[in-house]
Amino acid sequence: MKYIEKLRKSGLRPTKQRLQICEVLFDTERTFHFTINDLVKKINEKLNHKISLATVYNTVHAFEKKGYLKQIPINSNQTYFDTNISDHHHFYDLKEEKLIDLENSDVGPINIFKKIDGKKIKSVEVLVKLED
Repeated sequence: MKYIEKLRKSGLRPTKQRLQICEVLFDTERTFHFTINDLVKKINEKLNHKISLATVYNTVHAFEKKGYLKQIPINSNQTYFDTNISDHHHFYDLKEEKLIDLENSDVGPINIFKKIDGKKIKSVEVLVKLED
């Protein structure tokens, strides 16, 4: 299968469940925003059997550490993941609980005036929260 090497590079054995996680995450043309619970639900709908929350959680976090996914914290108890790992911005619809990509060209220049000694800015990503 095409994801066996990706799993091995992530330090994960290419089990049947992990290969199924890869298929849901990466077999799409569009970017995919999800919470761990969303992903478990989507995988279980696609399969004839259930996959454990722990397996999905561990696989997603291993992929995030390897740079295959980007973590998008919404607040202190809600985190999304994104299959688009490039630096880009997001709208977050509070009512729908949905992330929407916002292109860099849709945001004007951002000026950060505060400096931290010994540190430089790697990237700036804007999260715009929307409500009705």
